[in-house]
Amino acid sequence: MPAYKKSDARAWARQHLLGCSAVTLPSYSADLKRLNERGIRHDIERVMAQGFTYTLLCSEVAITAEENAQFTAWARETAGGKLGLFFHAAFGTLADNIEAVKLAEKAGADLVLLSYPSTFWPTSEQDIYDYTKAFCDATDLGVMLFPIPTWGFERVHPAGMSLELMRRLVKDCPNVVAIKSEQGFPLPAGICEMYHHFRDEVVISCPIEADAIPLMSLMNLQFSGTSNTQWMGDYYPRAFELARTGRWEEAMAMYWKVNPARQANTAASAASAPAIGALNRTQWKYQDWLAGFNGGPLRAPSLRIPDRFMKSLRQGLIASGCEVTADPDSAFLVGRHTC
Repeated sequence: MPAYKKSDARAWARQHLLGCSAVTLPSYSADLKRLNERGIRHDIERVMAQGFTYTLLCSEVAITAEENAQFTAWARETAGGKLGLFFHAAFGTLADNIEAVKLAEKAGADLVLLSYPSTFWPTSEQDIYDYTKAFCDATDLGVMLFPIPTWGFERVHPAGMSLELMRRLVKDCPNVVAIKSEQGFPLPAGICEMYHHFRDEVVISCPIEADAIPLMSLMNLQFSGTSNTQWMGDYYPRAFELARTGRWEEAMAMYWKVNPARQANTAASAASAPAIGALNRTQWKYQDWLAGFNGGPLRAPSLRIPDRFMKSLRQGLIASGCEVTADPDSAFLVGRHTC
C-alpha cells in the first residue's frame, strides 16, 4: 500500500519525487518460462548503487499481471525503502491495467506511469479524458501522466494531449501528481508548455537526459524520469543533483564528457522508435548489460539489436569514460545470473 493517502498524493510527490528514475526490465529464465529472481534482485541493487531514487518496473516485455506483481514484490523486498517503484500501466486494455495496478499496489509499488495500449484508438479528447480518469479513479497510487507522440493522439490534437486536456485531468484527478512531458518529441515544446502552466500544481518531469541538464539552467526541475539512463552508470544521478542544487556548470562538464555514449544511443534508437512507435527493449537490456546489469533474454515478440549497434554502444561508453563490461557480446543473452 502507498505511504500516503490518495487525497495527499500531490503533497507527498512534491516532497518525495526527487532525483532520477531508471528503468528496470525483468529478467527471465533461460527457457523464458518464469521470472529470474536473482537477475531481478541484482538489477535493483545495481540501480540503487548508481544513485537512482526511483525505477520504472517495465511491463512492455510480455509479462503477465501476476508476474509483474511478483517482479514488484522482489524489487520492494530488495530495495526496502531506499528506492521508489513505478508501476508501468502498459498492459493491453484499460481493464487489464486496472487489474495489474491493484496487484502491483499490494506488492509495493509507489507510483504509476500511465501508458496507453495500442488497442486504444480515441477519436476525441473526451475519449482520452475518460480512459485516463477511469484509471486514476481505480487506484490509490499517484499517477504520472505521459503525453508523447507514441500514442498517436495527434490525430485528435496536434499536441497529442493538449493543454486544455491536461488542465482538465490535473483539475479532476487529485492523484495525478506528475507529468512526464514529451508532447512534440523530439522537440522541447511539451516540457516548456507543461512547466509554464503546471509547475506549481504537479511535478514536471523532463525524462530526456539530453534536454534536462541544459534546461535546468532555466527551469527548477526536481525529478527526471523515467528513462534508460542507467546504462551510463552513475553519471545522470550525479549530474542531475549538481544541476538541481545550483552547480549547473559542473553538471554540464559531465554532460559533455558522456556525449559519445549519448550520440551512440541516439543513433541506435533512431533505427526503430520513430518509424514504428516502439522502443527496442532488447537494445535497452543490452545497454544495461554493458553497464553491469544482468542482461539475459526477453520473451517474444522482441526486437533484435544488430551487431553494428552493439559495437557502437560499447565504444560510446568507452569513449565517455563510463564503466563497461569486458565480457564478449556472446554472453549478453546468457545473463549474469542464469536460472
